[in-house]
Amino acid sequence: MLEALWYHHIGMVLELESRQTQIQRILQSKAFRTSEVQRNLLSYLADRSISGNGDSLKEYTVGLDVFAKPASYDPRQESTVRMHVARLRQKLADYYRSEGVDDPIMVDLPKGGFKVTFETRVVEPAAIEAAEVPPPPKPFYRGEIALGTALLLAIVCAAYFATRLWRVERAAPPAAAAWTPELQQIWSPMLASNRPLMICLSTPSSGRMGIGTATGAFLLGQFLGPRKDIQVTPSDQLSMPDIAMGNVVFLGPQAGNRQTRAIPTDQQLLLEAGGIRNLSPRPGEPVFLSDRSPHDPQDTAESYALISHVPGLYGNGEILYFSGNEIPAVMGAVQAFTDPAFARMLVSKMKEPGGGLPQFYQVVLKVRSMDDMPVEKSYVFHRELAASKQAAAIRNP
Repeated sequence: MLEALWYHHIGMVLELESRQTQIQRILQSKAFRTSEVQRNLLSYLADRSISGNGDSLKEYTVGLDVFAKPASYDPRQESTVRMHVARLRQKLADYYRSEGVDDPIMVDLPKGGFKVTFETRVVEPAAIEAAEVPPPPKPFYRGEIALGTALLLAIVCAAYFATRLWRVERAAPPAAAAWTPELQQIWSPMLASNRPLMICLSTPSSGRMGIGTATGAFLLGQFLGPRKDIQVTPSDQLSMPDIAMGNVVFLGPQAGNRQTRAIPTDQQLLLEAGGIRNLSPRPGEPVFLSDRSPHDPQDTAESYALISHVPGLYGNGEILYFSGNEIPAVMGAVQAFTDPAFARMLVSKMKEPGGGLPQFYQVVLKVRSMDDMPVEKSYVFHRELAASKQAAAIRNP
């Protein structure tokens, strides 16, 4: 009996040591080396979880202990802790896709709490034998192939942009089976016709915006590839015949892109430097929605995304803009139109009495971000663009 208890005690000690060793390995990794805030947060949550106090962790306590918040701190009024915890989940996922892919222990931070979990990876003999035989290459969809080719031609750092994509969500990109009725409703105008679908990347004035547009294009290629042949092009290579013959998804700000600015539309919301201009504010609405950079490195940034669905050239086809001044705004807009839960919410907000969506519309989203990665996005308001006004604008450019 004493021998069994002794072995049990030794086993627990070894398990605790292995968990602490794994946490130290993560803290010293490249993914965490440049973020002292994230290292402190992970170290704190892991220590409490290993000691058995993970279930009792509260947002208020984390705010006081990790972020030195005053006793008057109210988590209901300030989201600092929630934003950093969301970012920590993303960084852990990023670590296990790269440096930690072969680590013996999987560290996770499940949603809904602050308790860190540890899962030991068991390598089966059969798995080892199978690993000796190279697996067959994964098939690529035609859309993904076209996307990869265009990104390589348009942006030198395409590989980096692809890596940035996987930081956005731990889950795999939605497959064809994940298409919900709401996603079908949103994307039906772009996909129902036989017109070719083109993803157009705004020619960036800076490499930073190129990250946002290229990452968004990669996500769209993964999402739409199984359903539609896709052509991808930088905006400076997009021609008027291309627009006239196809449906276009445009990523990034329109400024400086002559072809898309030449398409006449009756828009009620305009993307300007620093935010979005509300041309016809309704009661209680701001005239200008300003992007905000954080004053405190521990805080989140806020930027606004403008999604516009307008008619194509000469009223033929469809054009869908995912616009924003900042990387997270563009990425957040794409996420909103590829996430089933967010699409459900959008459709509920925009749905007309008959159950359908407006033919043409504009939607404003607020995107909170950390390290240029969206961590929270929310619906602000939308505008229906009357088809008759759109037609008039097209007839009288």
